Amino acid sequence: VNDGDTITIEGNYRVRYIGIDAPEVHPDLEAFGTEARQANRKLVEGKVVRLEQDVSQTDKYGRLLRYVWVDDILVNAELVRLGLAHAQAYPPDTKYQDYLKQMELEAREASRGMWVK
Repeated sequence: VNDGDTITIEGNYRVRYIGIDAPEVHPDLEAFGTEARQANRKLVEGKVVRLEQDVSQTDKYGRLLRYVWVDDILVNAELVRLGLAHAQAYPPDTKYQDYLKQMELEAREASRGMWVK
């Protein structure tokens, strides 16, 4: 687990989660960056993940762009639901964007994570 929205999988492939933007841990630590990375680690580390492509294969940094699933949990959405990432559209990869926005609204209304009032 690199941070709240990027992982490295078998074969040394870096995977950037589609549709979300989590606070950074490097080069500068942003508020909730550590929490986002820890939650991501808890969700995926040591587990078999299923990767789902939308439209784009990779980003400008050569990372695979994917929705990441562990069993029936869409990890991208779970991080948003926990208030540890923003729903952020990166067209043309928007298959689950309405769902991600709904998860962000839920987190905001429940004052979870970065949305604590």
